Amino acid sequence: MSRPSVLFACVHNSGRSVAAQALARHYADGRVDVRSAGSEPGAGVNPVVAQVLAERGLAVDDHVPTLLDRDLVEGSDVVVTMGCGETCPVFPGKRYEDWPVEDPAGQDLETVRRIVDDVDARVRRLLADLG
Repeated sequence: MSRPSVLFACVHNSGRSVAAQALARHYADGRVDVRSAGSEPGAGVNPVVAQVLAERGLAVDDHVPTLLDRDLVEGSDVVVTMGCGETCPVFPGKRYEDWPVEDPAGQDLETVRRIVDDVDARVRRLLADLG
C-alpha cells in the first residue's frame, strides 16, 4: 500500500501552507507524502512564519513557493485549502478540506505564533485521521 499524499494550498505558498507542510512532514515522519503550493506564489517564505517554525526546530529556508496546478492536485489524495478559494482545481475522488486559517501576512510575532498553533492542531488531527 502506498503512502497517502497531502497537498496544502494557500494563496502565496509563503505562510499557512508552508507551516502546514513543515509541521506535517515533522509529525508524519515519512508516513505521508506532503507538498504545498499557492494559487499566486510569492517571492519567498514569510520571515515571521519562518521564525516561528525555527523556534520549533523546523527550518524552511530552502522552501521555494510553488504554483498550484492541476497536476499537484490530481496527484494528491487529500487537498487542504487555506484561503485560495475558487482557484483550486477539483477532481472527483479526492478528499478536500478547507481550513479557515487566518493569513499571517503583515501580522506580529505573537499573532503568527497563534496562527501556527492553529495550523499545528489541524495538521495533527488530519494525520491522526489518515492513520
